[in-house]
Amino acid sequence: MKTIKTSIMKQILQKPKTTIGGKMICPKCESHYVNGVTECPDCHTELIPFAEYEGNLIHPRDWVIIYTTDAEYKADMFKANLEGAGIDVIILGQKDKNFPIPGNFSVIKILVKKSDADEATAIINDINSRSDKTDDN
Repeated sequence: MKTIKTSIMKQILQKPKTTIGGKMICPKCESHYVNGVTECPDCHTELIPFAEYEGNLIHPRDWVIIYTTDAEYKADMFKANLEGAGIDVIILGQKDKNFPIPGNFSVIKILVKKSDADEATAIINDINSRSDKTDDN
């Protein structure tokens, strides 16, 4: 009988890394794994001990909503401009393609770290003011 082993099983059978509390985390997708797994099966990134990564986790209390829109192109444009200024951005969309309704009632929120909120707001306000001037001409 031939035994098929998944990549997770192969990793468990290998010599495990020792960690405090036995938790491993993927630094790319932040999925948690038990001690012994060395590679994320979803994104194939090497796992690191949770204790080493804990300071880099995304905590909701560290982020603030600076802009809302119903237009995906606007959210993408603002995100590109903010990232170009070195500001980390999260776009939170509430669009559900499984439950279509007429019109565009989805809300897209743009979030940045609290420490970057003032600079990010200034950038978005500058973009909007330039857009308003262009619309007037």
